[in-house]
Amino acid sequence: MDSDLQPAKETGSGHVGPDKHLSTSLQGIANKARREPKHRFRDLYRLLDEDFLRECWRGVRKSAACGVDRVSAADYQRDLDVNIRELVERLKQKRYRAKLVRRQWIPKGSGKLRPLGIPVVEDKLLQVAVARILSAIYEPDFFRCSYGYRPGVGAHDAVDKLTVKLQFGKYNHIVEVDLENYFGTIDHKWLQRMLAERIDDGPFLRLIGKWLKAGVLETDGQVVHPATGTPQGGVVSPVLANVYLHYVLDLWFHRRVARRCRGEACLIRYADDFVCAFERADEADRFLVDLETRLEKFGLRLSRTKTRKLQFSRTGNGRASFDFLGFEFRWGRDRRGRPHLKRRTARKSLRASLRRFTDWCRSNRHRRLGDLFRDLNRKLTGYYRYFGIYGNGHSLSQFHFAVVRILYKWLNRRSQSRSYN
Repeated sequence: MDSDLQPAKETGSGHVGPDKHLSTSLQGIANKARREPKHRFRDLYRLLDEDFLRECWRGVRKSAACGVDRVSAADYQRDLDVNIRELVERLKQKRYRAKLVRRQWIPKGSGKLRPLGIPVVEDKLLQVAVARILSAIYEPDFFRCSYGYRPGVGAHDAVDKLTVKLQFGKYNHIVEVDLENYFGTIDHKWLQRMLAERIDDGPFLRLIGKWLKAGVLETDGQVVHPATGTPQGGVVSPVLANVYLHYVLDLWFHRRVARRCRGEACLIRYADDFVCAFERADEADRFLVDLETRLEKFGLRLSRTKTRKLQFSRTGNGRASFDFLGFEFRWGRDRRGRPHLKRRTARKSLRASLRRFTDWCRSNRHRRLGDLFRDLNRKLTGYYRYFGIYGNGHSLSQFHFAVVRILYKWLNRRSQSRSYN
């Protein structure tokens, strides 16, 4: 069995994964979930008490935007104990109602916009608590090939694992997959059925259902009640999205696809962005056909323009490449002339970063230079921390050179005379 398709193992401290701060109840749930893969948990709803919600308050991002009620985290925190006590009372009496989700549209690139849902602070707090409970249950079930929105792992881990797989495996073909509007097409009925595989608590499942059915307040004031999907921006949405693809994709790939392949096959997934590698071309072709059928069964769709299969062999001419999580993968040669997998910033990601930096310089060139350069260094530090991986020095130099030119251009437009060389 592929090691990446095995469930996550327990750490030496008895916790599932690297999370060292699980409360006693959550640790017990995680241990039981690991020991009994078919156990269905009950009495989860009662865990949502004052002490647990007060502990979960630390996980609420205090600088996040306000919801439809315009109550900020600072406002909610002024009477935190009273607010939590009233929230728990409404939960006990089954009077809790999910409020509307305020929708904002943020630039996605190429002129497109991405919908972002902003719940009210009270709903965020409750979603943090439910997300922690769901993580305790499902972290032992999730496979190692899944890296998105999980404690202790991230995009760099997915990129590094894919690099090791391709460098030392026998893979010759890549299936690059993109799902069309994944978060907006998750089927609510299927998701509830998947959650019921591990949860036997009606009030807890109905609470999640309230968030799924909550109306969305559009920017024009119209209220929309989506029949599918979970809002991007909701705290619990990443966990639910991982659960959905765990059953739709990960289990299916492990139990059906990988087992019937005569050559090597692997899956690396970060949220809804995933890449599959195969040794044999016919098995890659069959997977792509079966994948479309599988996704349609659960209401998901492939993006025709971004999903493709390509030959990616170390014995090729090195021209074939694919992008994953902002990095471009391509075969090259090391100093000894041996095949070596090279990674660099994807051209699309580089252009998008420079475009965002240009917009930032244009709108901030009037600020005092001390404040401007402080924020600029923060932006550069964040960029280097993500794209500063081994072998990507040339792309980082390209980015730095372009940033200097852009900054020089816009600083010299602070006045009618050139001020900087």
